[in-house]
Amino acid sequence: MSDDGRSAIDDELLAMTGVDNPRVCFIPTASGDAEGYAQRFEAAFDGRARTSVLSLFNRGPWGYGGADLLAEQDLIYVGGGSTANLLALWRLHGIVDTLRSVAASGTILAGISAGMNCWFEASSTDSYGPLAPLRDGLGFLSGAGCPHYLGEPGRREKFLAWVGDGTLPEGHAVDDFAAVVFRDGEVVEALAERPDAIARRVMRDGETGVEVPLDMRVLGV
Repeated sequence: MSDDGRSAIDDELLAMTGVDNPRVCFIPTASGDAEGYAQRFEAAFDGRARTSVLSLFNRGPWGYGGADLLAEQDLIYVGGGSTANLLALWRLHGIVDTLRSVAASGTILAGISAGMNCWFEASSTDSYGPLAPLRDGLGFLSGAGCPHYLGEPGRREKFLAWVGDGTLPEGHAVDDFAAVVFRDGEVVEALAERPDAIARRVMRDGETGVEVPLDMRVLGV
């Protein structure tokens, strides 16, 4: 990510929409709708997308934004924070069915950290303080997800152990500055903003979690 908040992966997401000046909605639920976070999103996409923010906390200049705000977006981008809180609030506010509907119509769903976790059946999360397995995801993608794979202490080791002993299903682990693109539930490609950023398919072999490297397309190279 550059000093102005832009990233090559974000550029790629905008290109995937196939639309000039696409409509992009940011959902900061996992951060408690932190105003600074949403403002940074708006600044990063300023001049290249029509942005909106869905606030379930009725925060800042955006007011309360319900599921209807998602109906005509080209890209929905979910921010990081607490995966558990995000899932609970989305279900209470009727967001999940709308997300499923717009995804079926071609809207791109993306996110970082908790915004990655939420799409899977299960995940590795620090929503409860220490890292813990969470088997309560939306299930838009099968298996388990693990963000910050090398970027945070313990993520890699615990995810491998949980997959190995069956606590979590097999899944995908993604490093910081990397992304995995899915279409119809299948991996299309893996992207990296840095040459050393990785993504892995994590599978169970006996009682051990094993990594299968994904080929990375390094953006800007």
